[in-house]
Amino acid sequence: MKYLIAGLGNIGAEYANTRHNIGFVVADALAQEGKAVFVPGRLADVTRVKYKARILVVIKPATYMNLSGKAIKYWLGKENIPLENLLIITDDIALPAGILRLRAKGGDGGHNGLSSIIEHLGTTDFVRLRVGIGNDFAQGTQVDYVLGKWTKTEEEIMIPQVKTAVEIVKSFVSIGVERTMNVFNTK
Repeated sequence: MKYLIAGLGNIGAEYANTRHNIGFVVADALAQEGKAVFVPGRLADVTRVKYKARILVVIKPATYMNLSGKAIKYWLGKENIPLENLLIITDDIALPAGILRLRAKGGDGGHNGLSSIIEHLGTTDFVRLRVGIGNDFAQGTQVDYVLGKWTKTEEEIMIPQVKTAVEIVKSFVSIGVERTMNVFNTK
């Protein structure tokens, strides 16, 4: 059984370790745990992780956040992966830093990456893991905040949560979205 796991972020050294790139961080951690290495592919860096007789095609779109849907649609088609086996990992300013929420479907919540995916797939019915990055910014400075680097305090909160996010991904591919939500969304 195959799954597409897509960590959202922006390519380029200037975006490394920014709040907006938490999807890339989780994808990297998943690949590292599976002893897999990302290689450049069409519209994304891609790797494969085997977990409990499942193949996880893990991608980091190279389209920049606002065009993530193009890469997601391409890789779903190329790998012939059904929509119910798609998991998007993304940042969320509506959640406090470090809070993790798995959802079976939903809107874009003002997130341009999710908006692009919804536009390209023509549906909101896909699983997403929302990683809280907080919203400690003044009005009109949201872009600077999400593209800003983690503070030391935020890093102390986020580093253990990256490991938990990897556990959520593995749970999703093992026992499904509903049971995984019941286990992890209550914590």
